Amino acid sequence: MTQTTSARPPAGGPASQPLVQLTGVQKHFGDLHVLADIELEVAPGEVVVVLGPSGSGKSTLCRTINRLETIDEGEIRIDGELLPTSGAGLARLRSEVGMVFQSFNLFAHKTVLQNVTVAPIKVKGVPRRQAEEEGMALLERVGVANQADKLPAQLSGGQQQRVAIARSLAMKPKVMLFDEPTSALDPEMISEVIEVMTDLAKDGMTMIVVTHEMGFARRTADRVVFMDSGRIVEVRAPEDFFSAPETDRAKDFLGKILHH
Repeated sequence: MTQTTSARPPAGGPASQPLVQLTGVQKHFGDLHVLADIELEVAPGEVVVVLGPSGSGKSTLCRTINRLETIDEGEIRIDGELLPTSGAGLARLRSEVGMVFQSFNLFAHKTVLQNVTVAPIKVKGVPRRQAEEEGMALLERVGVANQADKLPAQLSGGQQQRVAIARSLAMKPKVMLFDEPTSALDPEMISEVIEVMTDLAKDGMTMIVVTHEMGFARRTADRVVFMDSGRIVEVRAPEDFFSAPETDRAKDFLGKILHH
């Protein structure tokens, strides 16, 4: 994997328009209020890590941002544009929001390179040769260029997840969403995926990351969002959140996570 030496661009200042903006977002699954009064802005180039106990709404929050889950009330804007509910506008906006899941979701019958190039070719109309050149560059970037002709089943879990990241990057998204990208991996594979994500952050990619990897949150996040019972309970700088959480719920969560 190529190492970047460039300094991380600063996240957008107060005057810049948020790249992702959630206002008054509500979401129910039946009687369960899974997202309650969500207010969140993410600036260009910012890395926001979402933490919280299981069932707190973290993954649902992530999935609403590219409309994999609909919302009951509120607004979600990407780069100032209201998220459409359906049709070509939604497809276009989705192409600007990369998503990496805990399960890799690669096409089993396609090679690694084909997995990376299929969306640029079919969705964006990129010529095949250009898509393959750009795809190989991305596979090089995430450290799996030598696996380009293999099928996903021939790769380790860590390699498959790095291919999934390259596939999302191939659409040249404005923001990347990561929904517990390391939770399905063996411990020795987690670090190679975290390394790729850390490099993306250094290169200035706007990222919203749902994860249990506290080391990544401490080192890489600009802000930590702590959720509980569908609500955002705290939004803090990592050093403040981990050293002096404000709420009892966050203190309890950190006590269990950091001491086990």
